[in-house]
Amino acid sequence: MGAMTPTSTEPVLPSLDDPVVRAGSEVVGGPAGRRIRFVGNRWWSPVRVLVLLAVACFALGIMQKKPCYDGGWFAGSTQYSHACYSDMPHLYVNRGLADGKIPYFQETGDKDMKFLEYPVITGGVMAFAGTLARAAGDLTDGDLRDEQLWFVMINALIMMACAVVTVIAVKGTSGRRPWDAAMVACAPALALNGLINWDLVAVALTAVAMWSWARRNVVVAGVLIGLATAAKLYPVLLLAPLFLLCLRSGRLVAFAKTAAAAVVSWLVVNLPVMLVYDGHWYNRHDWYIREGWKLFYTFSQDRPADYGSVWLIIQQRDGKTLEGLNTYVTLSLVLCCLAIAALVMFAPRRPRFAQVAFLIVAAFVLTNKVYSPQYVLWLIPLVVLARPRWRDFLIWQACEVTYFLGVWMYIASFSGKGLSQNAYHVVILLHLLGTAYICLVVARDILRPERDPVRADGSDDPSGGVLDRAPDVFVPGVIPARAGH
Repeated sequence: MGAMTPTSTEPVLPSLDDPVVRAGSEVVGGPAGRRIRFVGNRWWSPVRVLVLLAVACFALGIMQKKPCYDGGWFAGSTQYSHACYSDMPHLYVNRGLADGKIPYFQETGDKDMKFLEYPVITGGVMAFAGTLARAAGDLTDGDLRDEQLWFVMINALIMMACAVVTVIAVKGTSGRRPWDAAMVACAPALALNGLINWDLVAVALTAVAMWSWARRNVVVAGVLIGLATAAKLYPVLLLAPLFLLCLRSGRLVAFAKTAAAAVVSWLVVNLPVMLVYDGHWYNRHDWYIREGWKLFYTFSQDRPADYGSVWLIIQQRDGKTLEGLNTYVTLSLVLCCLAIAALVMFAPRRPRFAQVAFLIVAAFVLTNKVYSPQYVLWLIPLVVLARPRWRDFLIWQACEVTYFLGVWMYIASFSGKGLSQNAYHVVILLHLLGTAYICLVVARDILRPERDPVRADGSDDPSGGVLDRAPDVFVPGVIPARAGH
């Protein structure tokens, strides 16, 4: 494969490596000099700085939701016009958490959603926060609105912890580039979207899984992928790039261990909720799948084209429901995955794990029936690991922040002034183009490895674990690289 050994073991300094950071450093005296290399030996280590940045960024996100704390969540379109919407206070009541209902085992009492429509680990986090919120409400003699605010604040602390874990994991996965994790810690979309839903639980588990793989702990990585999939569906997609990369490098045993561990850990947390025994020793023994558990999967399959997707644009332009939507979505995703597989197998040099993981998850996001604003959280760590350049990251973040504002303004228009349907379509396209732009840049780096910032110093794949500096044993062919193309 021709992988080179890095010329140095010292951390890469962004002010010397990244053009945007280098230009910005002129405000404080120019790029860092040789003395800055010793900063890691003092109290202000990269980990501590990154944690403080993540906490500060998330705290700004909590403050951004302030217009909703005084009843804005329940005052008409205020939560949309002030862009402070969150699922949390609404689901606390609508999913029976305020009444102490046990997710999956008891009905919510909501006629529109009979059971909780989230995977089991997310449901467990919701139930845990609900228990604490009810206890806090009892201690303070608060009413239901007070409990809802307690519920949001408790979840805010949990999500902040998940954000910190994600940043630390990205730092660990980055190898000699610890400061790349600052992009995760300071991401505007992290502040704006971190409190909409519980996606950061899966994001943190996925980030730690990638860190474990980078440290060659293949079984631990598999366990964490399985747990992450039990919190949100998208982490299971990481098994696809691992399979392709292990196939090319002849490391299929490592992949088999990871995949098996993922399946076992997913079953361990799901089986107690999924299976119901209904039978008697004198009659018959019958096992069946609990209705409350499978709602997440049937709901995802049955939902129509929704906010943020290209399918919604097509449907609204046509003025009628898009028939065969699931077929179109599946076919689009399969075609994208085939293209990514061809890129992995025919690239002149084996791609990095983070690059392929990003492309797979991005393909899922771009072809999905819905794009909720918080889905951007899935991509933030992957973008940073796949393409650690502030310019590209900020371009993409600008598109995502525009979409964040646009979707709330569009919903606000249902009850008053807001964004028109045509304008909302433009916002959707901007989000799609921003994500597609990063995909194209990453694909370019794969085809021309010399353009990859991570490999510029001779490194191979810091996130690759057993794949790092491993020779290829199965390469169907190579896409020839042409100068200037």
